[in-house]
Amino acid sequence: MADYKGTIVVTGRGGTGKSTFTTLLARHLGESGVDPVLMVDTDPDESLAEMMGIDLEAEGKKTIADVLSEILEERKMTRMMGMTPTEKIEPYLFSECLYEGRGFFDFIGIGTKWIEGCYCLPDRSMGQIMDKWATNYEYVVVDSPAGVEHLNRRITKKVKDVFNILDPSKKSFDNAVRSYKIMMEVGIEFDNYYIVGGYRFTEALEKEAEKQKFRFLGRVSSDEMITEYNIEGKSLLELPEDSPTYQSVKTILKKVGY
Repeated sequence: MADYKGTIVVTGRGGTGKSTFTTLLARHLGESGVDPVLMVDTDPDESLAEMMGIDLEAEGKKTIADVLSEILEERKMTRMMGMTPTEKIEPYLFSECLYEGRGFFDFIGIGTKWIEGCYCLPDRSMGQIMDKWATNYEYVVVDSPAGVEHLNRRITKKVKDVFNILDPSKKSFDNAVRSYKIMMEVGIEFDNYYIVGGYRFTEALEKEAEKQKFRFLGRVSSDEMITEYNIEGKSLLELPEDSPTYQSVKTILKKVGY
């Protein structure tokens, strides 16, 4: 059993660079000797796996939403009478959804396929397995979507650090306040709530960010190679060490002890 240190949530509006930050956060943890890490993708955009160099289809892995749909359609759970819903579902999620990496991290994603667009059951299942599996890892890192629905359904109930990635807009600052408020209202415990300027964040906005009630850790530097890697489907774990984006993420993380 690993020495579990906590859950990290990366959130913010769409297009701020959340998945890029999440991937490079994971890379920094790995290079710092943290092993193992569970990467959790709750964003319907589903870009995190590719950024981390994982071809889930080629690996024979599915999302939680896909597996739950199959369970209901095929009525697989009827074969497991006398067990709780969590006990019935968990074996399928472990065998069909969990990508066990060859390096320092494992990976699991919620996905997008679900009945009438409702994510209640996938979120509940994710929350239950995170409670049970977390202690197998040093850190659990969650890439959260632009909306706050998953937070509202408490996919994780206790968080070490929250990083809200900002873009240069009032809506982004409002999103940070709203996410914080929801976490407080639904009873998610967290030690720290940070804001970080995304790659489109301007230097002029840093002073505005520093006026906020949350600690501002700095902004992520832009790097044309990020776009190139994403277009080519290359893993951001393979970015050159001197990438301005990676170096800025490392600087931000080191400020808070990572």
